Amino acid sequence: MLEKFKKHVDLNLPLLKGKRLLVACSGGVDSVVLAHLCRKLGLDMALVHCNFGLRGAESDGDEDFVSQLAEQLGVEVLVKRFDTEAYAEKNRGSIQMAARDLRYQWFQEVLGKEGFDFLVTAHHADDNLETFLINLSRGTGIEGLLGIPEVNGKTVRPLLVFSQEEVMAYAQSEHIQWREDSSNASNKYLRNRIRHELVPKLKELHPTFLQNFIRTQSHLLQTHTLVDNHIQSIKAKLFVENGGSITIDIGELEHLQPTATYVYELFKAYGFTEWDDVQHLLTAMSGKEVVSKTHRLVKDRQHLILSELEGEPKRPYLIFENEEQPNLPLKLNLENVKSIEKSGQDTIFIDKEKLNFPLVLRNWEKGDYFYPFGMQGKKKLSKFFKDEKMDVISKEKQWLLCSDNDIVWVVGRRADERFKVGDSTRQIIKITQLT
Repeated sequence: MLEKFKKHVDLNLPLLKGKRLLVACSGGVDSVVLAHLCRKLGLDMALVHCNFGLRGAESDGDEDFVSQLAEQLGVEVLVKRFDTEAYAEKNRGSIQMAARDLRYQWFQEVLGKEGFDFLVTAHHADDNLETFLINLSRGTGIEGLLGIPEVNGKTVRPLLVFSQEEVMAYAQSEHIQWREDSSNASNKYLRNRIRHELVPKLKELHPTFLQNFIRTQSHLLQTHTLVDNHIQSIKAKLFVENGGSITIDIGELEHLQPTATYVYELFKAYGFTEWDDVQHLLTAMSGKEVVSKTHRLVKDRQHLILSELEGEPKRPYLIFENEEQPNLPLKLNLENVKSIEKSGQDTIFIDKEKLNFPLVLRNWEKGDYFYPFGMQGKKKLSKFFKDEKMDVISKEKQWLLCSDNDIVWVVGRRADERFKVGDSTRQIIKITQLT
């Protein structure tokens, strides 16, 4: 197994070489064998162990064992104890999920603070089969059937090509000691029932079931890669960047068949989970939206608009006369001038005596109106936006420069007639939006 492990690292996981590795070690046979293999390859490593305090003296024994193993291998060990039951109760989750959350939160913390490059875990082919069967039993797509990824960010699982039988055989042949976790013998948890009852039956049906499963997952991965490449090419044509958001033509999206599958594949990376709601947006009224934890998807006439959720709500900003404004959301330059030059969307000239400082920079609100420069009478901003063919997101991001409650400038689009320079103007102020 050592030679096979070395070849696998050389060919498929060279990223582990020359890096600082954090090897997760519970004290069980899988993680202990992984620690021995990594050490024999001369990899730069330390052990990391979680004591969840769920099995009393047995948990403390595991901690002592891992500390002794680190001493035996001549490597550093990092250990942390958790009050897992209190965490599970506070977060209203299962003990299993609490332990998983605590474990990976701490591992990520250690990776960041202690300068390690990768976390290495001891998941093997049988673990992958169990995950596949759990996902299959719950209902899943192709990604769920891919099981556990070998490399996922900074987490690497170099034993996925090995069976539990191979790991055990190596431990016995090398006279490696390990700890048995009594909870693994219980059928209380779904994974253990699959491990003890279902997997042995499947292996009875076909002696090479596990090897066949590994080949099947390889085929699934290739199919997934093919699908992903196709989706990326569709996304490159369909997703149009537009001022910080993405616009998608609904007509073109509906031409893709099966549309529901394309919708899932195109938008799954943005955190959406209510797929019926996303699908219904295609035929919904303008203004309807679906929100994920990170993004929003808005129907705007014949388009969908995808954008990241804003953090803090936008607040109005005050602009004082003759003061620098370093914290504005956009760069505005106010300059006293003696005459009017050529103006444009980014520059306006205003009768300064008609302004009341401080000016206010804010987003538009329903009911806002102004007197468009060059026109007679007032116009609601909602109508102006419609005439400008602005989408929902662009409207929300539009800034208004105001004097008291009056709009001076729909920034970057149109000035207000009431503040224009006239024959009686004595002081002119030039306002420019800088890029």
